[in-house]
Amino acid sequence: MAVTPMMAQYLEIKAAHPDALLFYRMGDFYEMFFDDAVNAAEALDIALTKRGKLNGEDIPMCGVPVHAAEGYLLSLIRKGFRVAVGEQLESPAEAKKRGSKSVVKRDVVRLVTPGTLTEDSLLEARRHNFLVAYSEVRDQAALAWADISTGAFHVMPLTAVRLSPELARLAPSELIVSEGASFETTRPLADEYRIPITPLGKASFDSSSAERRVCNLFNVSALDGFGTFSRAEISAMGALIDYLEITQKGKLPLLQPPVQEAEDRVVQIDAATRRNLELTRSLSGGRTGSLLAVVDRTVTPGGARLLEQRLSSPSRNMDVIQSRLAAVDFAVDQSPLSQRLTEALRKTPDLDRALSRLALDRGGPRDLAAIRNALTQAEIIANLCTPHELPQLTANAVSSLLGFDELLALLDTALIAEPPLLARDGGFIASGYEPELDEARTLRDEGRSVIAGFQQKYAEQTGITSLKIKHNNVLGYFIETTATHADKMMSPPLSETFIHRQTTANQVRFTTVELSEIETRILNAGNLALEIEKRLYTGLSEAILIQAAGLNQTARGLAELDLVSALADLAIAENWSRPKVDNSRTFDICGGRHPVVEHALRQQNGAPFVANDCDLSAETGAAVWLLTGPNMAGKSTFLRQNALIAVLAQMGSYVPAERAHIGLISQLFSRVGASDDLARGRSTFMVEMVETAAILNQADARALVILDEIGRGTATYDGLSIAWATLEHLHETNQSRALFATHYHELTQLATKLQGVENATVSVKEWEGEVIFLHEIKKGAADRSYGVQVAQLAGLPASVVARARDVLDMLENGATPKIQIDDLPLFAAVAPTQVKTATSASDTLLDTINPDELSPRDALEMLYKLKDLKTK
Repeated sequence: MAVTPMMAQYLEIKAAHPDALLFYRMGDFYEMFFDDAVNAAEALDIALTKRGKLNGEDIPMCGVPVHAAEGYLLSLIRKGFRVAVGEQLESPAEAKKRGSKSVVKRDVVRLVTPGTLTEDSLLEARRHNFLVAYSEVRDQAALAWADISTGAFHVMPLTAVRLSPELARLAPSELIVSEGASFETTRPLADEYRIPITPLGKASFDSSSAERRVCNLFNVSALDGFGTFSRAEISAMGALIDYLEITQKGKLPLLQPPVQEAEDRVVQIDAATRRNLELTRSLSGGRTGSLLAVVDRTVTPGGARLLEQRLSSPSRNMDVIQSRLAAVDFAVDQSPLSQRLTEALRKTPDLDRALSRLALDRGGPRDLAAIRNALTQAEIIANLCTPHELPQLTANAVSSLLGFDELLALLDTALIAEPPLLARDGGFIASGYEPELDEARTLRDEGRSVIAGFQQKYAEQTGITSLKIKHNNVLGYFIETTATHADKMMSPPLSETFIHRQTTANQVRFTTVELSEIETRILNAGNLALEIEKRLYTGLSEAILIQAAGLNQTARGLAELDLVSALADLAIAENWSRPKVDNSRTFDICGGRHPVVEHALRQQNGAPFVANDCDLSAETGAAVWLLTGPNMAGKSTFLRQNALIAVLAQMGSYVPAERAHIGLISQLFSRVGASDDLARGRSTFMVEMVETAAILNQADARALVILDEIGRGTATYDGLSIAWATLEHLHETNQSRALFATHYHELTQLATKLQGVENATVSVKEWEGEVIFLHEIKKGAADRSYGVQVAQLAGLPASVVARARDVLDMLENGATPKIQIDDLPLFAAVAPTQVKTATSASDTLLDTINPDELSPRDALEMLYKLKDLKTK
């Protein structure tokens, strides 16, 4: 069977986009065919049908409504698909002008991929959506990343070892690499982090053509004004821009000039550490339970995105840290002002993303209104701050809010309060703004009353009270009566005025010359009004985009003020203190607390969190606390809380402690807990060793290292040996500040041999055979791990607990590591579920007592008797 012209067009467009599902626009639906239809129907759980045949086989087909397409797009993107959106580029009427059988022109106007989303419904408002390009040029490497929904654009040189931590920091939605060797070497890392990876041709990464692309984007002749970039950095930026040209079909987003970052600008935190510390995501993968969820009190999407960015990238620049802390100081001191700012910020729309949609021509009247409302709130916020002497960071943010009087006046005058979503709906331009529009609207709106007058006039003229004037898309306006009045209407004298148009089963339809003339005027007025509004929409968008650079600065200023106010609110509400951060190697925390655990305790039962001190200060050399104590006593919490306090301090926040003095930290490493990585063929122990190796190979003297239970995944003496050697290497080679938790009590001997190692333990109390966890850290070493008691708390059967006590007693009473199995009676001597002991004289005496019958004197005498029995 021959292919129809429509199907031929579909196949041609699909051939140009073989790796994407093709949304082929047909009227009010996006249709999919062949394998695309099969895959989409399964992924979206929609009906799979068929349309025609090809080579004798049915053509599978499915479709989604255009008005609901965004929801389906989101589902497909989350399931790993890319979608090519093929739109109609002309109307059916325009196609017919070329011939009655001409197919409507269609082409792909956009490739939808995870890293190129802009619609609010497809994005998380409080998170960035980064598209990252990685480039290697000879012995250089670089990353470039952009969020086209906000215009953020960054680039940094990179050493190979930093690719993994930087990808973990940015958590991109999509990674672009050069096809070939670079793709093959990068793919395992992308798979590990579950980042969709897209290979591009090597021409996209050519640094010479890449430089031209960057210059053309920013309309400059050279990049010197933005910084001095390596060939690898230029290559990465150019490849990212090329990918945007491919996916956006030449309609490039409004990117800000590239911000060049350095590797030593932020604290290095690898993926394992981020996961262990649950900075922005909990171990379960969600936001709930993370540090970000607990500290986030921002009220704007921009402020929330900035908070996540700062928390993911604690600064190593002392001036930056101090300026941020000074801004929070001011907000804490001026708490009433901060509260008023928060209320004003709460009403501020997402300026960044509204601006980006307008630049990509995906916006609408509500985006115009969002920019108007944001500028209105910015003016209010600036006026609130004007009477105060502001710290530098806050002053810079406030100064970026002003200077848009003309634009704001234009938008205020032009727009109604609550515009519709789409420009094609019309009705968003305020009355009085454009006289020509007002005139067209008047004619359009009064036309309705004119039609009503015609209906009354014709009803009186004909004597038919049921006569109606109606409208449809085929006949336009027409006069309708029931069939019973047909003869009267088509006979003189009425037939001279009323022209017959159509007869149906129950009605007869007419028109008049007068009605046709007014219809033309009304229809033209409606279309004219809509065309005028579309033209005004384009003009308003252009007026906004001309000031895009300044508006981007305003968006950043609003986000900065939101974050500062939120951190101040957090500090006051949670009783946090300002940390002292300097260039020393001090690490002195007094009364430190774990913010997430403290929050959870308060939510669950209101129990207080037990605060603890930590001092890892050392002018030179290592400073290590060797922490021992039972499981469940709080060792891991203590380890994590000190790492989180360091992160918060260097991001520029107050911290959950009575006092904190932190010498600048360059790297943060945490190896806490482990699990199998079956997909990569790694056991728990192998994962543990890989993470430990990364720490020992990279940690420098300014690193903060958190290690928990090194060597526990293998045989006792193997594990002890590895833990011993690891501790020595940290002390002698890395010379880092570190917390090292272990159950190998033999390691406590190292405190007498290694100058920078101190023993610390978690306090416990035994009471009637049970262990009570005090959660207090003190100097010294634990003498035991209380593992049997913890097993009992966990609910192990009493027989197992009793048996474990027997084995433990024998081992602790001098049994050698090569203990003979016969020394421990096995299954023949299994302890009963209830252990019986001999009845003592005191127990016998107690059995004879009835407390209700004892006088006070009798009770006193009984106590003396019990005491005598106890001493015998």
